[in-house]
Amino acid sequence: MAPLTRTRPLIQASGGPRYVMALAVDALGTGLLRPFLLLYGITVLNLSAPAAGTAMTAGIVAGLACMPALGRWLDHGARSTAVAASMLIRVLGVALLLAAPTGHVTLFATAALFLGIGNQAWPAAHAALVATVAEGRDRDTALAAARALRNGALGVGALLATACLAGGTAALRAMAVATALAYLGAAVLAWSVHVRADPTDPSGPHATGPAPRMRTLLAANVIYVFCLNVPEIALPLILVTQLHASPAWPAAVFVTNTVLVVTLQVPLTVLMSRFRRRTTLALSGVVLAASYAGFLAATSLAHGWAAPAVAAVSVICTLGEILYAGSATALVTALAPPHALGRALARLQLSTGFGLAVSPAAITALAPHGAVALWGSLASATLLSASAVAGGQG
Repeated sequence: MAPLTRTRPLIQASGGPRYVMALAVDALGTGLLRPFLLLYGITVLNLSAPAAGTAMTAGIVAGLACMPALGRWLDHGARSTAVAASMLIRVLGVALLLAAPTGHVTLFATAALFLGIGNQAWPAAHAALVATVAEGRDRDTALAAARALRNGALGVGALLATACLAGGTAALRAMAVATALAYLGAAVLAWSVHVRADPTDPSGPHATGPAPRMRTLLAANVIYVFCLNVPEIALPLILVTQLHASPAWPAAVFVTNTVLVVTLQVPLTVLMSRFRRRTTLALSGVVLAASYAGFLAATSLAHGWAAPAVAAVSVICTLGEILYAGSATALVTALAPPHALGRALARLQLSTGFGLAVSPAAITALAPHGAVALWGSLASATLLSASAVAGGQG
């Protein structure tokens, strides 16, 4: 079957118009608050940076700990209800954030806990829903379209939030209220589509059998995920603190990354549909490794050329990210039997969340030791991961 390219069939394969609207509203709300959650704790609640950061880390860890339970729930047929629940639990998190008095780290930590659970639960629940309403390459394209839509809405939300920051603490509180309303509206829209896996299907959630382990794939995914934090953490760190470039350079890299993902995620996913998903995932690792080697070369250039060269190489890194994002979840949904889809997606999200959690610490620990330590390590590890993926079965 040829992959979807027209808008209306793509929307239907993505869950329908109401569900697509829910995705956009949810991402818009996330973009309003998530980049500024630490700032909220420091400026509005007068918490210390270590206390706020520790609370946010605990929220991420708690979200990861909930993944096995979510996987079992999805394997019992939950789809739109699980997506709506991931949004509603974040409404509770924002409500606690608004209720927290100045200096109250416990309520901030509890709010971060619920926000972390919702943020970690959403990707697996969403992928399971799309896998229920679409199949084959149509499912891959729908997942890619949802990522493009989400990145665009996240960017718009972040821009709106940035414009409001001049308003001080009152503006941050207003953004939190807007975020809660966005999550609530998105949850209602997601729940209203009433998608559930068919419990009468003998190959569905009531079939028996273990979920696929996918140990090699999941281990490789932890390394692949580092690419998601390159434009947000590694490049700003290198550009500003080591190359002493203007802060405009990392901002330009981030904007370029967002624009490329929004515009190219679906076309590239459709283009690569002629190849096996595993081949595309392995290729993405090669492209990412090449970009890391490019960053190593770019940082060795003369001062005036280094920053532009890093920005240019970041385009290659983004292309690798697009190939990775368009094939990793698609490969897992293709490998997993229907009755174990939820557990397989939960394990993928567990490895993704773990990679996202450890990558900032790894990047900031390697960076002071020089460009070879940072980019050489990332390139080698990613190339080994790509080799492992290519040698896998299925």
